[in-house]
Amino acid sequence: MATVTSYGAAKVVTGSCHLLAIEGGPTLLIDCGMFQGQEEDRNYKPFDFDPSEVDYLLVTHAHLDHVGRIPKLVKEGFTGVIYATEATQDLAEIILLDSAKIMKEDYNTHYKKAQRRGKEDDVMEPLYEETDVEAAFDLTWHHPEYDQPLTLQEGISVTFRNAGHILGSAFIEIAYQERGVEQTIVFSGDIGNNNDMVLPDLEKCPHANTLYVESTYGDRDHQSADASITEFKRIIIDTMHNWGNVLIPSFAVERTQELLCILKEMYDRKELPECKIFLDSPMATRATAVYRNHADLLSQECQDIKERDGTVFDFEDLVYTLDVEASKAINDVDSRAIIIAGSGMCNGGRILHHFKNRLWNRKNAVIFVGYQAVGTLGRHIVDGARWVKIYHEDILIKASVHTINGFSAHADQKAIVKWISQIEDLNRIFLIHGEEDKQVILRSVLENALHQNVHIVEPGEVIYL
Repeated sequence: MATVTSYGAAKVVTGSCHLLAIEGGPTLLIDCGMFQGQEEDRNYKPFDFDPSEVDYLLVTHAHLDHVGRIPKLVKEGFTGVIYATEATQDLAEIILLDSAKIMKEDYNTHYKKAQRRGKEDDVMEPLYEETDVEAAFDLTWHHPEYDQPLTLQEGISVTFRNAGHILGSAFIEIAYQERGVEQTIVFSGDIGNNNDMVLPDLEKCPHANTLYVESTYGDRDHQSADASITEFKRIIIDTMHNWGNVLIPSFAVERTQELLCILKEMYDRKELPECKIFLDSPMATRATAVYRNHADLLSQECQDIKERDGTVFDFEDLVYTLDVEASKAINDVDSRAIIIAGSGMCNGGRILHHFKNRLWNRKNAVIFVGYQAVGTLGRHIVDGARWVKIYHEDILIKASVHTINGFSAHADQKAIVKWISQIEDLNRIFLIHGEEDKQVILRSVLENALHQNVHIVEPGEVIYL
C-alpha cells in the first residue's frame, strides 16, 4: 500500500517536504523546502529519510519554503531526477544561490564574533554552499508542460497544472496503479487567490482520490483585490503628499512583480505623485528578468501591456539598485521615496537598513503585503511592536504600519473550499502547510460544506493510502 509521510509543512506553514512511497514502485519526494521563523533550526537536522533512496523530486514552485533544502538533499545523497516547470527551475536557481550567499555571510559574521569569545565551535556551518546549489542543478531536470501527463515509469504518471501562485507554480497530480486499481493523489503546493494582476487564475483540479492541500489562510477570507489596490494606492498617495517615504518589505518573486504592475498603472494614469521608486533587491531584479523571459505565462492583461509599451514592468520613475553603493545612496533621498526591498519577512536583507534609517519617522509608512511567519521581525512589527532591535540598535517605530492581505498569492478560505468542491471522485482530504489553529477552523468549514472527513497531518505521520 502506498504511503505519504510529511516531513515538513505539517502543522506549520514552512518546510514543505512530503514523501510518497508507492508499493513495488518508486519513491517520490514532493518539494524540499526550508523551515522559516521559529522552525528554522529544523533545517540543520538530518533528514528523517535516506535521500539516496528517493527516485524523483517533484517541485511545485520556487519559493524558499518549497525548494530551500534541495541543495542539502543533494549534498546528503540524492541523485535522482527532478521535475519542475522551466520557470520554476529558473527562479529556484536565483533563490537558492541567494540563500547560499546569505547563509555564508551570516556564518562569517557570527564566526568573527564567536572568535573574539573563543567560542568558534558554537557557530553552525552554513546549511550548504554555492557549490552545493550548482551540484543540484547539474542533476537531470525535466520540464513538464501544464496539463501534459508525463510517464515516470510504467503505471505511474504525473501531471502539472497551473496553480496561479507564482510564475511556473503547479499543483501536481500523481496517478499510479495499486492492485489493478488506478489511484490519483494531488499535492496542491500553494494555490493562488485568483486576484493576481500578473498571472492567470488557478486552474481547476478535475479529479483526485486523495488531496493534500495547503491551509495557510484557511481561517479567513482576503480583502478583495480591488479594495486592496485602492488601499495600497491611498497609502502611497497620502504618504507622498505628506512628504514621507513608503517602505515595502516584499518577496522577490511574484509580490514584487505585482507591485511594479500597480505602480506602473498609477504612473501611466498620472495617479502617482512625483517620487522615485527603488527596487532595492538584486534577487527581485533577477526574478523580474525571469518573468520577462516567460511572458507567455503571464496574464492577458500583462501581455497586452507588453504589446502596448514593449515592457510589462518598467517605467520612468523606477530605479533598479543592483550594488551596495546604489542602495546606500537611497539614504540621501529625504522624502517621496517608495522603497521595495527584501526580505519579505524582514529577517535579513536590505529592508533592515531602510527600517533602521526610517522607521522612527512618523511621516513614513510601512506596507506589509505578504505572510509574516511566527518568529520573524515582520510578524513582530505586524503584531504591534513599538520597539525593534536592528543591527544592535533599538529603534522606536513611529512610522505607520499597514497590512494588506488582499495581495496574498495564497487562496483564502472561500477560494480553498470552492477549489476543493469542484474535484471529482475525492475521498480523502489532508491539510498541510498551515498553522494548526487555522487548520482547525478550515477543517470544520470543509467538513460542514463538503460532508467529508478532513485530517490535519501530524509531523512525520505515515498516511496509508
